[in-house]
Amino acid sequence: MPREHYSELLVFIAVARERSFTRAAAQLGMSQSMLSHTIRAMESRLGVRLLTRTTRSVSVTEAGERLLNVVAPRFADIASELRSVAEQGGAPSGTLRFTASDHAIDTLLWPKLAAVLAEHPQIKIEMHADNALADIIQGRYDFGVRLGDGLANDIASVRIGPDLRFMVVGAPSYLARHPAPDTLQDLAVHDCINLRLPTRGNLWSWELKNGERTTNVRVNGRLVFNGIYQTVNAAVSGHGLAYIPEDLARPYLESGKLVGVLEPWWQQFPGYHLYYASRRETSRVMQVVIDALRQDDA
Repeated sequence: MPREHYSELLVFIAVARERSFTRAAAQLGMSQSMLSHTIRAMESRLGVRLLTRTTRSVSVTEAGERLLNVVAPRFADIASELRSVAEQGGAPSGTLRFTASDHAIDTLLWPKLAAVLAEHPQIKIEMHADNALADIIQGRYDFGVRLGDGLANDIASVRIGPDLRFMVVGAPSYLARHPAPDTLQDLAVHDCINLRLPTRGNLWSWELKNGERTTNVRVNGRLVFNGIYQTVNAAVSGHGLAYIPEDLARPYLESGKLVGVLEPWWQQFPGYHLYYASRRETSRVMQVVIDALRQDDA
């Protein structure tokens, strides 16, 4: 393949991922006009439209999506190998990008990675807080974090946290106005605080379990957040029932600011796991982070 074709692929990957010529140009250090010229030349040579452009947005065509899915992981592998070679014989260095929920970042990632940064001054960390079940290859992340029951079979993972129990809670001020639910059916008449999942744009069903019986309950209410900490704050201030991790609820339960309800249905999930591409060779800097985050008793 001629050398210029490799450059075209890198330009295409950047524009397709960013969905923006402006952001891709800034990332590559090129002008927007040069990027546009490169994409047009590539489409002309291939005889197929890869990107659909309007005055406001850029989207990837079916052919472009197919090409992106094939070539992007290969370029990621090449970049990983180059980093691995550069690391040999020297101190671990490089930038690692994480995607994780704000809860996982605050309770697990940051407390341990702060020590890694202090020990290894050439390592850089970028964390993206969201609740999406992100595709780390498409998103150009080195690592993702999610609960153990949500892991795909084709990725490598390491357990980094203990089992996590979710509980239904409400403030005494709310329960004084609305009698505590005795059954799951009672949730239908309660103001429940919802969490929106950005992956599909839908609301997270409360995953509840009582003995061998499990069920997903779609609740209704006047408040929707996309972050768990805002959900906790709204529950503490008496705006409804919430389904939240026990470690966040515990201080408020002990102080009396929250009360647990429907306790037989509280669900325990496998703890947070760090996941990464299984077909990608683990670089030295990645291994430093994996070792730092790995749960001691896992």
